[in-house]
Amino acid sequence: MAHTFDDLVNLERLAEEAHAAYAAAPDGDTRAAWLEAADEFQAAVVEHAATEGKSRYEVEMAAKKAVRHPEAEAA
Repeated sequence: MAHTFDDLVNLERLAEEAHAAYAAAPDGDTRAAWLEAADEFQAAVVEHAATEGKSRYEVEMAAKKAVRHPEAEAA
């Protein structure tokens, strides 16, 4: 399934939320959920970059920026 940029942003947001849950309650379950979410994001980034003919790094950084600094996108 081809992922849109919005899909990447949503997957990164889920990975960030899973990381926050792990940081708040570090155990095997929250760690596994965090790693699974991060892996899903990374796989989607690789696929999207290949489909769009873009650098994986640039795609990843753009998605992370959209999640971590949404005010920069609104400006």
